[in-house]
Amino acid sequence: MKPKSRYLNAQIQDDLKRKMVFLGGPRQVGKTTLAQSLARDLKGYLNWDIPGHRMQILKRELPNTELWIFDEIHKHRPWRNYLKGLFDEFKGTREILVTGSARLDLYRRGGDSLQGRYHFLRLHPLSLAEIAGRTESDLLTLMKLGGFPEPFFSQSETQAKRWSKEYQTRVVQEDIRDLERVQDLGNLELLLHRLPEHVGSPLSLNSLREDLHVSHRAVSQWMEIFDRTYCIFRLAPFGSPKIRAVKKERKHYHFDWTLISDEALRFENLVAVHLQKWIHFQEDVYGKTMELRYFRDTDRREVDFVVLENGKPVQFIECKLSDGEVSSGLRYLKAKFPKVESIQIALKGQKDVVTSDGISLMPAHRFLAQLV
Repeated sequence: MKPKSRYLNAQIQDDLKRKMVFLGGPRQVGKTTLAQSLARDLKGYLNWDIPGHRMQILKRELPNTELWIFDEIHKHRPWRNYLKGLFDEFKGTREILVTGSARLDLYRRGGDSLQGRYHFLRLHPLSLAEIAGRTESDLLTLMKLGGFPEPFFSQSETQAKRWSKEYQTRVVQEDIRDLERVQDLGNLELLLHRLPEHVGSPLSLNSLREDLHVSHRAVSQWMEIFDRTYCIFRLAPFGSPKIRAVKKERKHYHFDWTLISDEALRFENLVAVHLQKWIHFQEDVYGKTMELRYFRDTDRREVDFVVLENGKPVQFIECKLSDGEVSSGLRYLKAKFPKVESIQIALKGQKDVVTSDGISLMPAHRFLAQLV
């Protein structure tokens, strides 16, 4: 089930013909491996963290190759002007691909000197479609091992668990400590370890504040940091004049869904990552304006996911472990928005039908295999 190439390979190669490409995403999601796979040789790969490479960059003694790959160059203080100069001087004769940690995503927004000179693409973990998975068994394997390349290709649940535990520590000690001004790293790390217990439900920052004995402001800032460093992503509630939706509390999900012990919630988290990957692909590649949200109203009716395009719902998705009755929340939303595609997927389901009110019931592997 190992893909011959990552799903962004073709798009990166096409974009490089016109502009620089910045490749972002969670750490260890495969950005460097993807970038190196595009080079005819590795002479054009320059990593700021390697002293010899760093000297080449500083002296502008760059390899005579068609593609220059700069990894972690955002650690060089004047990196924007450096890349701007290279792009303007060698436009049409050299291609420039820039990769890096979450800091690249943050730092690229800090000025406009590169405006109009690059495309930004986000690389996500492996998905069912990317590993060419077609069966329930394929999906269960992905759910067990996670979507990050190293643990997935190990095909070992033990190795995957070890990787996941070490990964969280590296994010705190390397990305967050270096990027953010956080004095209380101990409680921040404790919060990160607590979050998997709250996946799938609107998150009360006040209850977390009380548990950790810290301020509401601190918890709020730490959640923003987790968002920026690709530890989690958060969904706002879907609201409309047609429904009495909750308005404030957001749900969160982890890019590493193996952190979730409960089977139903791990499955929901996996689906969330798949949908977010598909939405980011639509935005980055096709320029669409899309967003993933959830639905919950004041009468406690819920639907796991709402896909928006240009601010309007285009898809409602509910997750179940097995075949069963259609969710009352999904029926409610379908009645309120009859033209919106409504789907209930089941991890271990067999039904593949459409109900009389237009709701599709299907196995999860069939739905997810249609994404990216």
